Amino acid sequence: MKLKKITSVCLSAVMAGALLAGCGSTSSQGAASGTSANASAASSASAASAASSASGSVSDAAASTSGTVSSSKKYTIGICQLVQHPALDAATKGFEDELKSELGEDNVTFDEQNAAGDAATATQICTNLVSENVDLIMANATAALQSAAAATSTIPILGTSITDYGVALDIDDFNGTVGGNISGTSDLPPLDQQAAMVTELFPDAKNVGILYCSAEPNSKYQADQVKGYLEDAGLAVNIYTFSDSNDVSSVTGEACNNSDVLYIPTDNTAASCTEAINNVALPAKVPIIAGEEGIMAGCGVATLSIDYYGLGQTTGKMAAQILTGKSDISEMPIQYYDNPVKEYNPDICSQLGIKIPDGYTAYEADSSDSN
Repeated sequence: MKLKKITSVCLSAVMAGALLAGCGSTSSQGAASGTSANASAASSASAASAASSASGSVSDAAASTSGTVSSSKKYTIGICQLVQHPALDAATKGFEDELKSELGEDNVTFDEQNAAGDAATATQICTNLVSENVDLIMANATAALQSAAAATSTIPILGTSITDYGVALDIDDFNGTVGGNISGTSDLPPLDQQAAMVTELFPDAKNVGILYCSAEPNSKYQADQVKGYLEDAGLAVNIYTFSDSNDVSSVTGEACNNSDVLYIPTDNTAASCTEAINNVALPAKVPIIAGEEGIMAGCGVATLSIDYYGLGQTTGKMAAQILTGKSDISEMPIQYYDNPVKEYNPDICSQLGIKIPDGYTAYEADSSDSN
């Protein structure tokens, strides 16, 4: 590099020009290589500085360009959804959409599987996801959560569409935080307000039937709570349970024969069998108050329901915090949906001649048949 030692002025000029051009080319290549090249050569001090600048809220990260939370890290997320129906579908979609927004669409891959309503299939799905060593499992519905919890105690698990985690996981004196590798969101609506809808809409009713699947512990929890509220209001209440989809019609018929009004809690089997239920209840002219919007859309007259897509988005935000190391799942309390909405089904209400008072929003099905 000591150009002074070269005697030819022309050669010196040529060599200097060549060296300058070469330096300019190297500089351009370095700039084009971006953060990946810099990161590989960075010192521990630079890494600490980058980590500090990347810190902050998940919403801040989502507001900037996609992938800014972790531009190099790729995540594989396993999803076990118990059964296909509008509420669970909406929760899964909200989860995926939010997580792609938080982490960058190119940085997250979903292995989404559906158990078709079978708990044994859910167990196999979760076992496979654990063997694939996914970064996180999202378990949509109670049986899916139970299967995931049995499959791993190390991979983070987020539940959604779970009514009560204490009931689902058999936790005594549940305080709102599961601990270990499990957290998530709950679809538990204000059950006292749902029970009050029965007396509000049907003040002359004397006998109420509560219909749900006996295989779903969270449905039993809701049924017991609502039964107590209705009995406190002076109504006679009977419980009618079906074991699976095969006896839904016969049990619904029995319930209709003995009830002025039916109540169906958030229940995955009922949600997947609303057509069968409606084919019995509508001709019998027995109205149904539903625990969530999907059931109401298929066979009910009204509900006080949460937004399952929004619930899924909340679950997605929690996942981003866990995956990027901003939150410890063992310390994350269960999150709830804060603003349930009173809705009614104008089609079924019209067929039954039911007039809905002010304060209810008419349900409108969208083209995707989801929330």
